[in-house]
Amino acid sequence: MLLTADSTDATATNSLSFEVITAVAEREGIDPMEIEPPEYEALYDVVNPEALDSLFAPREDGTSRGSGRVEFVFCGYRVVVTSDGDVDVLEAEDGR
Repeated sequence: MLLTADSTDATATNSLSFEVITAVAEREGIDPMEIEPPEYEALYDVVNPEALDSLFAPREDGTSRGSGRVEFVFCGYRVVVTSDGDVDVLEAEDGR
């Protein structure tokens, strides 16, 4: 898997980028570790995983960032990530 996440690294496995991979794997009915090229896109080919993880993370002083959402197409699904930490995997619309 190109987004490496050691099972002992709780930060990586609790990240938004890992949640995206887990949600897509659930839709596909497979283990998240199977979401890897060449069968599936690499997440970093679509969005910067580190930027996604830090987008809604608390600031260095502990204050929360503003609310919002980011959407992108990954592995044929429209993925919506919100500042609440929700990850929705929807059918991609035609033409997107």
